[in-house]
Amino acid sequence: MNIRIAVLFLLFFGSVYTSCLSQNVYLEVRGTDSLSSQVIDSLNFRKSFDGLLKLNAELDSLSFRLQRLGYIENQAGKIRKINDSTYASEIDLRQRFNTIYIYYSKTDLNSADFEGLSTEVTNEYALVKIAILETVLAELNRRLANKGQPFLELRLLDIEKKDASNLQGYLDIKLKQKRTIDKIVIRGYEKFPQSFLKRMLNIKTGAEYNIDDIRKKSEQLSGLRFANQTRPPETLFTADSTTLYFYIEKTKSNSFDGFLGFGTNEDTNKLEFDGYLNLNLINSLNYGETLQLNYKSDENDQQTLNVRTQLPYLFRSPVGVDLNLNIFKKDSSFTTVSQSADLFYQLKPNQNIFAGISAVQSNDLLDENQSGISDLNSTFLNLKYEWTQPNLNSLLFPVGFNLEAGVGFGERQSDTSKVGQQRFVLNSSKIFKLNDRNSIFLRLQSAGILSEDYFDNELLRFGGINNIRGFEENTLVANLFGVLNSEYRYQLSNTIYIHTILDAAYFENDLAKTKEKLFGYGFGFGLLTRAGLLRFNYANGKFDGQKFKLTNSKIHISLNASF
Repeated sequence: MNIRIAVLFLLFFGSVYTSCLSQNVYLEVRGTDSLSSQVIDSLNFRKSFDGLLKLNAELDSLSFRLQRLGYIENQAGKIRKINDSTYASEIDLRQRFNTIYIYYSKTDLNSADFEGLSTEVTNEYALVKIAILETVLAELNRRLANKGQPFLELRLLDIEKKDASNLQGYLDIKLKQKRTIDKIVIRGYEKFPQSFLKRMLNIKTGAEYNIDDIRKKSEQLSGLRFANQTRPPETLFTADSTTLYFYIEKTKSNSFDGFLGFGTNEDTNKLEFDGYLNLNLINSLNYGETLQLNYKSDENDQQTLNVRTQLPYLFRSPVGVDLNLNIFKKDSSFTTVSQSADLFYQLKPNQNIFAGISAVQSNDLLDENQSGISDLNSTFLNLKYEWTQPNLNSLLFPVGFNLEAGVGFGERQSDTSKVGQQRFVLNSSKIFKLNDRNSIFLRLQSAGILSEDYFDNELLRFGGINNIRGFEENTLVANLFGVLNSEYRYQLSNTIYIHTILDAAYFENDLAKTKEKLFGYGFGFGLLTRAGLLRFNYANGKFDGQKFKLTNSKIHISLNASF
């Protein structure tokens, strides 16, 4: 019986003891005056705890936070017990110091290292606000680490009063062996052309190790059409080497693009078809090269074959080569063959400048002398600039901005004359994002030939889905033209959007002595499928002053399939 009573007593005493240990306690802290109390209260310190150990730790933390505000001499009084659950302490803030003079060695730092961090910098010291001292020291550490010193030690020593409101201290920096990139390893896509790291991103072995700069540059890999970065770069440090790891995957970059267009012939009232095929092979040889093959045939008995190849970083140099061949045949009237060869140099990751030569040869296929058609040969020296900004966060609209501007100077020789000529081209497009779903797309296309006289078989041909919609492919002939395309786009989801079509154009044909204004109206949609991007456009085209005719409408369907 006595044992049973003893057990019950122990259980009761244990439960009471546990309850006492788990009882919440409260902390009250005030200053020596009302202003001091306001400063302390502004820190919003914790006031409720489940034990005295945590209460004491909070009081120490509060004193440290006050030091960071400049009250480095603050002193907390003893903790007094008010009642069973409430404790109080008084903190004497004492003198507040606003700034600190940080003296440093010129062998470790220079005044430029304190740019944006200090209110006053000399070759001996930097004046820093104490309220941001911790942030300044962390930023200095980061800046020095990005100079190849990821393992440096930085300490502020010998802190003391300088005068009534300022402190002073010495910045001690222990530098380690400077780090450079000794090796670059690519994981995932092992055959990734490393010339793009060296030339496009300017990341190469032997360079000073700067992880912030490396990560910023590596983001541009996602702008490549044939590769994507799966995660940020990582670094392996050993005692005597630094190895940089990139994580890259190869993406589908080849594309097959085609469209089928149909409309009613105004003369025969019969349904007619036209279309084209466009094949793009990108990085098939793991070199970063591009091969474009385009064939177009339309209802006006016009055929176009265009082949273009681009080889970047030739022999691992910053220079690439761009070769182009274009063959155009107009029924049985004439053929024109254009060839060009350009060298291009990368100014920045998305900007290139081109310089090269082009030749044009056109032959009259009919025996009779046709007005405006003649055998001719032309040669031009060309200069071109390209700038492209990818839209990394959109599969529907992969290009956010594009600019192409080029000029050519040369001469044309025909059976009857030799004439100097100039050519120019200006193409630009931009997406203006209004919000996550709404955007406006604008595109300007312009080209021209400046000459004393012209032949029909050297003039520019435009019209169709790729410039002014609502007109047949390549039926508009000019020596000078400009086209403005505009679309209001509404994105229904990440894979589908609808848009309006409003196009305007102006062209001049000095051979026919005509100047015309053109307009195209309509609507369309884009749908991202597993096969690729399917586009549908319905547009009606008209000349200025011409009445609207439903029979002038064109339907354009295209599918850009990736593989």
